[in-house]
Amino acid sequence: MALRRLLAPLDGSSLAESILPAVRRLGEACGAAVTLMHIREEHAPATIHGQPHLADAAQAESYLARVADPLREAGIKVECHVHGTLEGDVARSIVQHADEFRPDLVALCTHGHGGVRDILFGSIAQQVLQRGHWPVLVVEPSADGTATGFDPRRILVALDGAEEHDAPLDLAAGMACALGARLDLAMVVPTRETLAGDRSVPRRTMPATMTAILELAERNAVAYLQQAARTCSQAGADVHASVLRGEPVDEIMRLASETRADLLVLSSHGKVGLDALVSGSFGARIIARGRTPLVLVKS
Repeated sequence: MALRRLLAPLDGSSLAESILPAVRRLGEACGAAVTLMHIREEHAPATIHGQPHLADAAQAESYLARVADPLREAGIKVECHVHGTLEGDVARSIVQHADEFRPDLVALCTHGHGGVRDILFGSIAQQVLQRGHWPVLVVEPSADGTATGFDPRRILVALDGAEEHDAPLDLAAGMACALGARLDLAMVVPTRETLAGDRSVPRRTMPATMTAILELAERNAVAYLQQAARTCSQAGADVHASVLRGEPVDEIMRLASETRADLLVLSSHGKVGLDALVSGSFGARIIARGRTPLVLVKS
């Protein structure tokens, strides 16, 4: 899947601009057009992240034009859009604009450094993921709030073998080819000891049967990843595949550390915030434990 259009909502703060290095790198590598967007907020505070809030449409248009200049100088096609009316629900407006512009990726930065990544990366980003169906790139600023470099050399894709989850694989393969990055595909099959929830009951009552089921799952995972790797290789990606055994989040985080992954690609069911934490969402648990840039593809 080629990236042809990126949508980057900006609120006028330096913190939000932390997404711009990623937007520029992807725009250059993929030849993607970029839409910079500002949503004017109803009852907006005087400042946002310690900086003056954009007060009117003319000020917002001037701001986006200034931000667009370096991207255009890099040869990237940039469009700027300031939403004409005041909005009480910024996240909803971003999703509505995404439905109109149809980007291949919505690029957002995280805001702040609170607990559990601000209950899974703050209200705007989490609501865009929850309400929309567009892939979302989330990048975290450095500790002092400034932008960090973005040039992924190792992309790790966590897969579960479900047919509807091929979308993150297609997107990651396209990004890897464009960026010249290595693509690591991984699936985790639990061990009998790491089964949790409803599956923990047959683990105890039918241990031999559950062991056989998990061994079959491992063989199926190997076959699935072999086919996925062939597809990615045919597309031109430098791809490596691993079937891991153990607790899924622990194993993915261990592999991310071992491979020095600098971009993670995950499928998400759209559960975010406290709902995701309470339900034990795999994606939410990955998000909570890492600060590596993420692409979340809604399944």
